[in-house]
Amino acid sequence: MARRQLAGALVLLLAASGCSVAQRANGTAPAPVPPRVIVPTVIAPPQAEGLDGTSGAPGPQVCTAITRTLTAKFRGPVTAKPNAWNDGGLPAMDLCTLLLGDLPVTIGVSALPIQPDTLSRLVENPGSVAELPELGPEATISESRIVFRVGDRAVRITPAGGIDRDPADGIEKARAVTIALAARDAVPRTLRPARQADETCQLATSAAERFIQLRVQLRRDYRVKGALTCVWGTYDATVSIVEAFDQATIPEAQQVPPPRFAPIGQPGYYLPEAGELVFRQGRRVVRVTALTNPPREVTLDTLTTLVDPMLPLFLR
Repeated sequence: MARRQLAGALVLLLAASGCSVAQRANGTAPAPVPPRVIVPTVIAPPQAEGLDGTSGAPGPQVCTAITRTLTAKFRGPVTAKPNAWNDGGLPAMDLCTLLLGDLPVTIGVSALPIQPDTLSRLVENPGSVAELPELGPEATISESRIVFRVGDRAVRITPAGGIDRDPADGIEKARAVTIALAARDAVPRTLRPARQADETCQLATSAAERFIQLRVQLRRDYRVKGALTCVWGTYDATVSIVEAFDQATIPEAQQVPPPRFAPIGQPGYYLPEAGELVFRQGRRVVRVTALTNPPREVTLDTLTTLVDPMLPLFLR
């Protein structure tokens, strides 16, 4: 009888112990951690080699319109590179390159009319920012740029080397302001139409509009040394597909930590923080980017879906 009582007590003890351990395990089991959603933090995607004004879209641009005025004011040669391009950013900017001797100054004009946050996005800069009343109540100047409004457009002036630094590296504030004033006068007569389309880019228009979720308001399609650039945009989203020929390296591959490999191209990379897919195929390097404001996740599947209609062109 005593043995039966002892055995029963032992069974009860083990059962109680097992139940207690199970409860502790259930109570302390970590909840599944959802994967971290990465949203693009860039304002404009990286540009392919050659998009510096030497190649790009012909047509009216601010830089070529102000060279004579600035040559007279500075009493020295001021020239401009002949073509323009678009950065496919938010806001999307039509860009051109002014040359003060050998020093490049990039002038950007918003391709669509200004929105409430356009200037603040263009001002974004780690340095100090000051008002610049000579160019209007919303104009600002920092160590890297001047940003102001002309009519319904935003304008950004960015000299290489910065502003108000050693003249060997950048330009003095007075010169930067003089360039901005000349650009202000030229912008109204050099605006580009909102839609500049290439029939080859039409292959991906439906996919771009599905991502943007609206009929696109902006098109910027052109060829750079034979390579295709396609940009679709609205105020709140842009998609760009940029092809480059004979690009020796893929700079994104040198990032630390290295980017994720993508199952396209030889090789291909996916950069979720930039909303970018870049891949090499033979002579071509192709960049696919998608940006939104406010930022939202841009998956690899989204980017491959955008470029898929054009893959026969890039993979041939």
